[in-house]
Amino acid sequence: GQIMYFATMTEAPFIHKMLGLGMGKGPALALLLTGPGMSLPNILAIMKVFGFKRGIVYVILICILGTFVGWFTGNFIFS
Repeated sequence: GQIMYFATMTEAPFIHKMLGLGMGKGPALALLLTGPGMSLPNILAIMKVFGFKRGIVYVILICILGTFVGWFTGNFIFS
């Protein structure tokens, strides 16, 4: 979900539908956490304000931390 764009009020119904279709709770949480900060407009704005290198670090950290939180909660909290 890194490059998907969701308006703030559309994320919850989308995730609810995906959960109904069998999506795990861990990946759903990861998508909810990373979605707002990882939309393409947000990434471009962050790179413009903080610079290219810091923007890349931001993107990498959000990807890694979002993946870890989704994996951890899916395997240890919601299992």
